[in-house]
Amino acid sequence: MDYKYIEQLLERYWNCETSLEEEQILKTFFSQKDVPVSLLKYKDLFCYEQAETACDTLGDDFDARMAALVNEPEPVKARTISLTQRLMPLFKAAAVVAIFLTLGNAAQVAFTDGDKPATATATYQKTQQGPSVAMGDSAKVDSLKHAPATAKITE
Repeated sequence: MDYKYIEQLLERYWNCETSLEEEQILKTFFSQKDVPVSLLKYKDLFCYEQAETACDTLGDDFDARMAALVNEPEPVKARTISLTQRLMPLFKAAAVVAIFLTLGNAAQVAFTDGDKPATATATYQKTQQGPSVAMGDSAKVDSLKHAPATAKITE
């Protein structure tokens, strides 16, 4: 028997040119018992739906079997989460950052001065001895002497 029409349909099927009716013809042809040996390799491709639907059906007792496997007497209830519980990871992260900053500051002070801690007033204080005098740029210059006119204060 000549199966040229089926071979032409197969060729069109591989080129994605078949219609749904032609694909149904192929499925009907390959679902027969007597399929030529040369086309037998394509039978599984077109008969997979019939074989799969026969063995992969769920029974009426499927829900009962799944519930028995789970072994839960009642469904799990959703619990409410408070705002504090929601923000707890943020609180923990802020605490870790504060600890790192504190330890970093302590290590910086320990490694920079060693014996004496650095204070803000120690860096700006100058030791002055004697009486307070005006700054050089604010002192008036005597035009004849070309020297700043400062009053001597005796102690």
